Amino acid sequence: MSLSFELLASDGAARRGRIGTAHGTVETPAFMPLGTAGTIKAMLPQSVAETGAEIVLGNTFHLMLRPGAERVATLGGLHKFMNWPRPILTDSGGFQVMSLKELRKLDADGVTFRSPIDGSEHRLTPERSIEIQELLDADITMSFDECTSWPVEEAAAAASMRLSMKWAERGKRAFSERPGYGLFGIVQGSTFPNLRAESATALTNLGFDGYAVGGLAVGEGQAAMFSTLDVTLPLLPADRPRYLMGVGRPADIVGAVKRGIDMFDCVLPTRGGRTAQAFTRRGELNMRNARHRDDPRPIDAECACPACRHHSRAYLHHLVRAEEILAAMLLTWHNLHYYQDIMRGLRGAIETGSLDHWIAAFEAEQQRGDIPPSNGA
Repeated sequence: MSLSFELLASDGAARRGRIGTAHGTVETPAFMPLGTAGTIKAMLPQSVAETGAEIVLGNTFHLMLRPGAERVATLGGLHKFMNWPRPILTDSGGFQVMSLKELRKLDADGVTFRSPIDGSEHRLTPERSIEIQELLDADITMSFDECTSWPVEEAAAAASMRLSMKWAERGKRAFSERPGYGLFGIVQGSTFPNLRAESATALTNLGFDGYAVGGLAVGEGQAAMFSTLDVTLPLLPADRPRYLMGVGRPADIVGAVKRGIDMFDCVLPTRGGRTAQAFTRRGELNMRNARHRDDPRPIDAECACPACRHHSRAYLHHLVRAEEILAAMLLTWHNLHYYQDIMRGLRGAIETGSLDHWIAAFEAEQQRGDIPPSNGA
């Protein structure tokens, strides 16, 4: 194994760990902001680092289309290209197999895509996906898979999962072992316990540097997601990192950490920042709502991000309504900072054996909800 993982503490099934990569360490549980096209939208790289993020996510499919993996490699790799010297994980393009169904043709060997940018044709196979991720110089490469859609019949989920397992084996053969670089396998099987077990067994028999749980957060709901994790995670090696792909809302992350997940990514905090949505300790706020227009308070009084330290809800509401770019910048910074606050809190609670207490306090604050200002504004 070329990627190191150290288990530092545990509290029940929850784990506190450290991943060592070619470009630095990642303290887990960790949340990875989405840098799909080589940028965290509305954020400078140093601003992302200031939130506490240690690793970001790039996307094979989108970077393949524009500017091209070979071009990025010629320019020194994705770290240099986007000025992010820290670890990078790249999604394999498997999610686009599901999300761009109308633009792709799938066969046993791979997927042919029609570019949503200019209509040009592109081919992704397990081998080509690995090649692109190595050209990008990703610290953590993801196996190419078919992200199973929802809802789905068991037979279709089984066929999809078994195709992904064949692709995982091909990708593992294509992957170049180097110190500090790793390849993750992706467990599929929708919400069917027997299929998840079959997938986990197939991947662990192949042996990967880490294991992701894919095909969740696609519409099945939190209860089904958690029950799928409950049956899947005990089947994965305890000495390897575990990554829940595409999750999620704060409550989803907290519940998944409690069950033993180490890594997360999700578009919500960055997309929310561009659509007037603020995540806080007391739930989600829509900064477009008129109730904020005279409110002198920060978004979250306990948050240390620039939006909360220096600006009022009234000002942020004004920026949103005026469609100023600064609104997206400040709200994205806040959301990413809050997500990293959650991860910091979870890591500390696991270290001290107080996770249940931390979760109870987190849930109580979320349920309490936002409180109107005392001046009646």
